[in-house]
Amino acid sequence: MEACYGQLKIGFYKEKCDYEDVESIVNKVVNESFASDHSIAAALLRMQFHDCFVTGCDASLLLDGDTSEKKAVANLNVRGFEIIDKAKTALGQACPGTVSCADIIVMATRDAVALSGECK
Repeated sequence: MEACYGQLKIGFYKEKCDYEDVESIVNKVVNESFASDHSIAAALLRMQFHDCFVTGCDASLLLDGDTSEKKAVANLNVRGFEIIDKAKTALGQACPGTVSCADIIVMATRDAVALSGECK
């Protein structure tokens, strides 16, 4: 079996933010958004897909600017940025400068997809 060198895992930020529960902060933001718009799960999944490349995810899709990825034609209908921004703000207050934006996208997407439940 090949060793895994990636470090993102459930609880990765535990004890890195003065015991703030980073994952529950993101989960709360996602839950609030999902309560009013279930389609946000698909939107965040699409955002994550558009942000990740063969070498990994870098949150470059979140960058603003006239020539940014956010403004690229393929990404113009990507949505859910306000959820990520809200989570970034909450984490910035609880645990400044610690949680990567790419990890926020991944955690938010994971939580939104989990809230979606099974297809019936």
